[in-house]
Amino acid sequence: MKSTIPSAITRRSFLQAGATLGAALATGAPFILADDKSGLKTPVLGSGEHQYEALHDWGALPGDITYGNTHGVAEDAQGRIYVKHTVHKSSQKGDAVVVFDADGKFIKSWGAEFRGGAHGMHLVKEGNEEFFYLCDTNRKKLFKTTLEGKVVWERGCPEETGGYKNPAEYVPTNVAVAPDGTVYVGDGYGRNYIHVYQADGTYVKTFGGSGKAPGHTSTPHGLMVDMRGEQPLLVVADRGNRRLQYFTLAGEHVKFVTEELRAPCHFHVRGTDLLIPDLESRVTIFDKENKLITHLGDGGHYKDLRTKDRSAFTPGKFVAPHGGIFDRQGNIFIVEWVEVGRVTKLRKLA
Repeated sequence: MKSTIPSAITRRSFLQAGATLGAALATGAPFILADDKSGLKTPVLGSGEHQYEALHDWGALPGDITYGNTHGVAEDAQGRIYVKHTVHKSSQKGDAVVVFDADGKFIKSWGAEFRGGAHGMHLVKEGNEEFFYLCDTNRKKLFKTTLEGKVVWERGCPEETGGYKNPAEYVPTNVAVAPDGTVYVGDGYGRNYIHVYQADGTYVKTFGGSGKAPGHTSTPHGLMVDMRGEQPLLVVADRGNRRLQYFTLAGEHVKFVTEELRAPCHFHVRGTDLLIPDLESRVTIFDKENKLITHLGDGGHYKDLRTKDRSAFTPGKFVAPHGGIFDRQGNIFIVEWVEVGRVTKLRKLA
């Protein structure tokens, strides 16, 4: 009988691929098919010192939890990875925060109260303790919690600003925290303000608001205190205006960054590299001067894909990156705004 194995696959490569696949299945690690001679190689993104192996659908969920839109990701001091998602309607268990070890093994879950509204997730260290700032777009609140989800304090619409006709107009999306503990909250799906609180949750001030002019924003979706320059500055993913906007920590406009951006969502820094998940289907890395180092996994546009099953997603291409972090080894974790949820680990190769 004539062999059905393509001639390009040698016996050695076939056995090596089988051994690799077997190891991946045994450990629960993701294994992605891609276009190479064997059809069994994971995609590699980037170039030079920024090369990454794209491991899609990282982390093994228990059978009673099904991802909804994956919106936030964080790493704690022990190397555990936290993923925040809206929870799929078919999920038996409603926990919106799932926790994995560094190898992708499920540890625990919590946060059923965030089901349907899970959005921004920001981890901070205060002394010897770590805390989350969590935004809920459904309940329209910001929560400070422990890593186990115990609420330290919560804040709803800051009506003292006088900028809201009713509290329902306030829809917080994400948070940044300055070195002194000052908290900046982006009203990204509401009135486009940025609200400032002391570390204990005491309201301080508000700036920003809807518009394109300097100091104004449209969907201030993500925020970060950028420590890479001579002085710390607040950088905002001014997504609706398709730009980054920098402010002093007092809320005064400093500058825009517009090149090489589509719809920036959020940020994370490792050294002088700035990671930017861009909702329009790619991940961007800038250098210290906010000049392009590389785009990763450019999938074009999410419009026709984000509501489809994961079988429609192309390995090595992103659909709608919503949040991302560097881990302590320099790997990248990306979570995407797709109905079935998607967590990708970009394993650093160089």
